[in-house]
Amino acid sequence: MAVISTLTHQQAAIVRTRLDTYNETLRKRNRQPLRDVREIFAEVGMHRSNASPAVNSVNVKNIIIFSLLCICARTRVHIFMSVYVCACVPVIPPKGLTVVDDLSPRDLTRVGFISHIELSTFLLALGVQTKRSRRPRTKAQEGTVFGVTLKSLLENDRKKFPGVKIPVVFQKFLSILEQSGLQMEGILRVPASVARLKYLRRELDRHPEVFDWSAVRQVDAAGLLKLFIRELPTPLLTYTHLPTFRSLIGENTCISSELHQVQALQLLTLLLPEAHRETLRALLVFLRKVVSHQDQNRMSLWNVSMVMAPNLFSQCNHGKRHSLAKQREEMEEAMGGAQLIQLMIQHQDLLWTIPNFLLAQVRQLNQASNQKQLILMKMRPNVHVFVQITKLCEGVIQVHAPQHTKVSMAIQLEEKTTAKDVTARFEGQNSPPQHLYEVGGNICEYCLLLGVYKVNPCCDWVIKPGPVSPLTAGDLKS
Repeated sequence: MAVISTLTHQQAAIVRTRLDTYNETLRKRNRQPLRDVREIFAEVGMHRSNASPAVNSVNVKNIIIFSLLCICARTRVHIFMSVYVCACVPVIPPKGLTVVDDLSPRDLTRVGFISHIELSTFLLALGVQTKRSRRPRTKAQEGTVFGVTLKSLLENDRKKFPGVKIPVVFQKFLSILEQSGLQMEGILRVPASVARLKYLRRELDRHPEVFDWSAVRQVDAAGLLKLFIRELPTPLLTYTHLPTFRSLIGENTCISSELHQVQALQLLTLLLPEAHRETLRALLVFLRKVVSHQDQNRMSLWNVSMVMAPNLFSQCNHGKRHSLAKQREEMEEAMGGAQLIQLMIQHQDLLWTIPNFLLAQVRQLNQASNQKQLILMKMRPNVHVFVQITKLCEGVIQVHAPQHTKVSMAIQLEEKTTAKDVTARFEGQNSPPQHLYEVGGNICEYCLLLGVYKVNPCCDWVIKPGPVSPLTAGDLKS
């Protein structure tokens, strides 16, 4: 129930409205009420298995009781970006903001849960209604690369490369294009031979481990990259969220402000599964590199967006001929998809940051959860809870480094002290990069940023090796 105390006035109102509608539907269908709050906000086609595991035990009926208690106590203006998004200049987040990589999996799951409620509240305030669509039936693919889910690909890749977040074959496509294709005129636009793509696809599906990557040309890699994205069983933007993505752009949308569009995109990217989010990030980074070489490759931001839109927003037409009105509608949707991709390329750095008000809600949620666990432990018989409290001077933090010779160190924080200043005291000549984490506070793992000490001065600090990508371009066998 700790999540209820984090809801704002508007979030609680949208939960109440959705719950009333949901209960009315259940009464008509004579169904038993479900316990997963994510079911209230789920699009058609979203099953319970996709819900956040962190909230499966939340009783939906009790949401209204607790949300009403916090409605009168908490209000907030519905603005979570203090920067203005210019139509031409991409927003670069200032240093010190939290990104998705800074949070632990548990905190990221909770951020996604609150983002789901916030997105529903945000779109409702703007008068946006997303279309409901059913997941189309697709035949099972027999290959090992194309037509395989990102989750299955990663499970197989992690047997050889533990910790990898992006499928190896996808990284290889990008690696070939980045090494020698960024300056090629018409990259991504010039089509490859259909017969050659079929041959390469067949060979890659049959023998991915011994596939000869040296025979793949830049135009082949571009064609295979787009084919890989199109044939994903679950689209890169997922069936669950594709209708919401489409509702942000177009003639019928109520969102005319680019600021609001980027705000919605930011919340949507937080809702994507990790494999889809990381793959999308790698793709957007690559597309930005392509645009940065537009003087050589003749691929402007709009050209790149137009080429990639059909691959990210493709629909199954099943060979049917459409009327002129339907064709016009599909053309408008393609233009809207290109505008969306253009926004995502421009403002991609902002998409991976987490709004401060979401972090504040997660902090409150974690704090309430930790207090509840402590109370439950004290109530258990024959269990003694030891709470160690170390009194430190104002502005002094105790840093623990269990993997170093210096196990612990007290450090005085000054106005310009950064995480790098702290980790430098523990790094050796040949030691890997180190990161400083806040542990045991309101956020379980939170990279040290400016002002964190003032927000949570009583936490513990731990030095850990920084995340190092297990796969680089040089590690991929050709």
